[in-house]
Amino acid sequence: MHPTKMPHGTGAGRRDTLRLVAWETTRTCNLNCIHCRAAARNVPYPGELNTEEAFRLLREIRELGEVIVILTGGEPLMRKDIFEVAQYGTNLGLRMTMAPNGTLVTPETAKRMAEVGIRRISISLDGATPAVHDAFRAMPGAFEGSMQGIRNAQAAGIEFQINTTITKKNIEEIPKILDLAVSLGAAAHHIFLLVPMGRGKEIEEAAIDAAQYEETLNWFYDQRDKVPLQLKATCAPHYYRILRQRAKAEGKTISPATHGLDAMTRGCLGGIGFCFVSHVGEVQPCGFLETLCGNVKEQSFTEIWKNSKTFLKLRDYDQLSGKCGPCEYKTVCGGCRARAYEATGDFMTEEPLCLYQPSKGKKQ
Repeated sequence: MHPTKMPHGTGAGRRDTLRLVAWETTRTCNLNCIHCRAAARNVPYPGELNTEEAFRLLREIRELGEVIVILTGGEPLMRKDIFEVAQYGTNLGLRMTMAPNGTLVTPETAKRMAEVGIRRISISLDGATPAVHDAFRAMPGAFEGSMQGIRNAQAAGIEFQINTTITKKNIEEIPKILDLAVSLGAAAHHIFLLVPMGRGKEIEEAAIDAAQYEETLNWFYDQRDKVPLQLKATCAPHYYRILRQRAKAEGKTISPATHGLDAMTRGCLGGIGFCFVSHVGEVQPCGFLETLCGNVKEQSFTEIWKNSKTFLKLRDYDQLSGKCGPCEYKTVCGGCRARAYEATGDFMTEEPLCLYQPSKGKKQ
């Protein structure tokens, strides 16, 4: 979903510097993945931003800086003007990336991506074998399609990363997927912890529990110096608490020199350094937190980013409640606001899948 390099300046410093926008260019998709946030199908969706509205959105994003834009979906390659839109963003000075599922990345489309300035793509592998991945994607041949898409991207000189959504169905496969990412020459491996919404609600029982969550993120930390690619945990803000706990135990100081870009970001970036724009122009903190902050068909993106009450609330860490409120790691973790919202209806309450007990909140 997120073909990016790590945003800077979104930790304990400024809380309104936009670094990254994921735009759902279309909801139409040729796959039927069991965890899909959008429950996307291979049908037309009414009300999607037209070309001129897309251009205006990109211009307004550019007003806020040289932002990374993720052209996502659905399947972005099913949008007829996708290359025209990507070229427009590149010409504006935006860093244009794309999140295709890989099955439509032919030699021809890969060449077009390179021509219009797509800097990186992300392709999801949720299993290290066709059997596991194809079951997850609910499409026979999806694994081979993704692998061929990767080969085509490489031939066109496009950098790629591997994204993996972790559930009980594939948790044992994660080390193998990481090995595969290394062998393929990926620039990065991003793991995503399932947020139960969209079709993801239908497999909520497959979500890993808090103990598995903690174990997985500690394992991921251990891989940092073992592999030659960037590792990033997404929808897993605890990783940035674990990173600091582990560094402290090892007698290390967190800095770009010791921990790279992980030292300059935080866990949950929704409304802080990142936001999501839906296929019909609705702006949300992220694709999983369905709280409407405005619509770019009705007001400028810049105005929404700067003035949305939801965004302003998310940027005020003192409004976090439950055990996230007193937590000493809230500026670098923040808890998954979408997971809190799905569990309780309150996006500012505590993250439900966190085992950590803040020192300020412990009972004596």
